[in-house]
Amino acid sequence: MGMEDETREFLVRILNTIAIVLLWMLLNVFFGFYKNFAFFETKPDWTNYVFYVFSVGSFIMLIVHLWRKWKL
Repeated sequence: MGMEDETREFLVRILNTIAIVLLWMLLNVFFGFYKNFAFFETKPDWTNYVFYVFSVGSFIMLIVHLWRKWKL
């Protein structure tokens, strides 16, 4: 008793989407909160700018990737 191919493909697509989003979130939390790149004391440092640029850029790439993956 196996799964149908379409159902299996759909479930794998859902799990891959969840995994990619969680990985993106974990990386942003790690570098932002634990490495203190998201916060600044009096004024932003160059590391804060780099963190935010990479964070927004990777978010845009993530959305584009998921859009292409889910486009039928």
